Amino acid sequence: MLTTLIILAVAAFFFVNGKIRSDIVALCALVLLILFNILTPEEALSGFANSIVIMMVGLFVVGGAIFKTGLAKMISGKILQLAGKSEIKLFILIVLVTAFIGGFVSNTGTVALMLPIVVSMAMSANISPSRFLMPMAFASSMGGMATLIGTPPNLVIQGVLAQQGYNDLSFFSFTPVGIVCIVIGLIVLIPLSKFFLTKKEEKKGEETSSSRSPKELVQKFQLTDNLFRVQVGMQATIANKRLVDLNITQRYNISILEVRRKSTTQGRFLKTVDQKLAGPDTELLPGDILYLFGAFEHIQRFAEENQLEMTESKVSEFAGPEKLSVQEIGIAEMLLTPDSKLIGRAVKDSDFRDKYGVNVLGIERNGKYILSNIKDIKMHSGDILLIQGTWENITFLSKKQTNWVVLGQPIEEAAKVTLDYKAPLAALIMLLMIVAMVTQVIPAVAAVLIAAILMVLTGCFRSVEDAYKTINWESIVLIAAMLPMSLALEKTGTSALISEKLVGGLGDYGPIILMAGIYFTTSLMTMFISNTATAVLIAPIAMQSALAIGVSPYPFLMAVTVAASMCFASPFSTPPNALVMSAGKYTFMDYVKVGMPLQIIMGIVMIFVLPLLFPF
Repeated sequence: MLTTLIILAVAAFFFVNGKIRSDIVALCALVLLILFNILTPEEALSGFANSIVIMMVGLFVVGGAIFKTGLAKMISGKILQLAGKSEIKLFILIVLVTAFIGGFVSNTGTVALMLPIVVSMAMSANISPSRFLMPMAFASSMGGMATLIGTPPNLVIQGVLAQQGYNDLSFFSFTPVGIVCIVIGLIVLIPLSKFFLTKKEEKKGEETSSSRSPKELVQKFQLTDNLFRVQVGMQATIANKRLVDLNITQRYNISILEVRRKSTTQGRFLKTVDQKLAGPDTELLPGDILYLFGAFEHIQRFAEENQLEMTESKVSEFAGPEKLSVQEIGIAEMLLTPDSKLIGRAVKDSDFRDKYGVNVLGIERNGKYILSNIKDIKMHSGDILLIQGTWENITFLSKKQTNWVVLGQPIEEAAKVTLDYKAPLAALIMLLMIVAMVTQVIPAVAAVLIAAILMVLTGCFRSVEDAYKTINWESIVLIAAMLPMSLALEKTGTSALISEKLVGGLGDYGPIILMAGIYFTTSLMTMFISNTATAVLIAPIAMQSALAIGVSPYPFLMAVTVAASMCFASPFSTPPNALVMSAGKYTFMDYVKVGMPLQIIMGIVMIFVLPLLFPF
């Protein structure tokens, strides 16, 4: 018992200290429990097979897909419209929306669902995400108190009551308690989060001309002023011919940037148009839409001479289903080095298209932009070329930096481009997952894993690797390594001894004092072991304590579930707290500064409110 307490105390010290990563501290504690024969290897590793941990992995993938498809940005845009320019309104909306969802979906699922949305909102509003993420995690727990299925401790006390022959609590028996929690949370968190959680922005204005987004590049070079669409009809003279045989660039002084044609995969929620970079071997087929770059008079002559259909207007935006898109095909800037072999050569002689699969759309030289007759322009030292190609080809170019330097990071820029046409599909999968979790037609962990797999199979990620990158392994390892700690405390009798000593000595002071002792004992233990494990340990003791002094067990058991769920002073007491730790760049002390006052105030209020809602 003493060894277990020492290991727990040392781990808690390093968690607070923050100099060693929290997941490493948790793993070291786990290894010590094995070495001192407190836990068997199977027991110690049981956390990694726990359904909560597995569900967290799946929820990270689902949350990543929500972000990658632009669904998070769409939802956050709607909430931002309601909030206007008020940071307080935005804060309140985030808390209320999270709490509402948390009442029907597990708090872990709620946070994983809301995390990408809240980050997107914060970035759009130019506010540090850390201002909202921890309150959002707390709000999910508060909302979970509002329904029977909102948080596991609620189900634990329901089971204890049923075993003793008491009437079951209904689905909404917890709602008044949940409402009180949310109100207290809002009142306390608004000032605390403002004071302690507003992190300094990392190097504002860091992005300069050396790292522009695709949208900024389109605006900088004014590409849309010279971008037009034409369609290849059945009568077109260039139909069924390869570009290399047509010599369009030389004859008309225009560039074919992209070829769009109907996808072979049709479906309401799937991409219906394929995007292809125009290359020498590209064959033009009837029905193709060509994206042309050049002067209007040249485009018009090309269309008339080849019996092509001009579309209703030129392309006015850089993204969208019928506009120049940077989802698969991107654009970037490339700086020619002083010793580049390309200096003095014309663009048409550079072989960029044939050798590297990219087009040169424009040149920035001495602050001026060259956008016409590009093929005949000779390149100078210091020229910045605007190139277009697949993200893979641009990335390949960035690695061949003997004659040039690709500005920015193509891989990261590609990751920022959301797959907007997949957003409805991601929303459908997310909705089905929530319905399955609420109705419990299948286990929650199965619903989450199915949703995660569907997100990958339906192309809501560019690749499986992208899906894996969305998983925050630090949080996963932290929770998985700390879950067996509750088993160690139970096996050694530590939990039972602490609980009985703290609670047993208060029975003579009346029900209020005894309930307060149960509440704060539960609250203290939840800081070190999971809230579910704490509820399992304390609930039977609370039941027996209430029966021993001849009062109703309902307020005592409600004290257990509220105290277990409303633990905010530790990042590993509940999965939601751990989920936002890395994303919000929080330290252990951030949770203490914000969570501890909230936890104490919540406890004091509940000691007086619970007997009013559930009389002794």
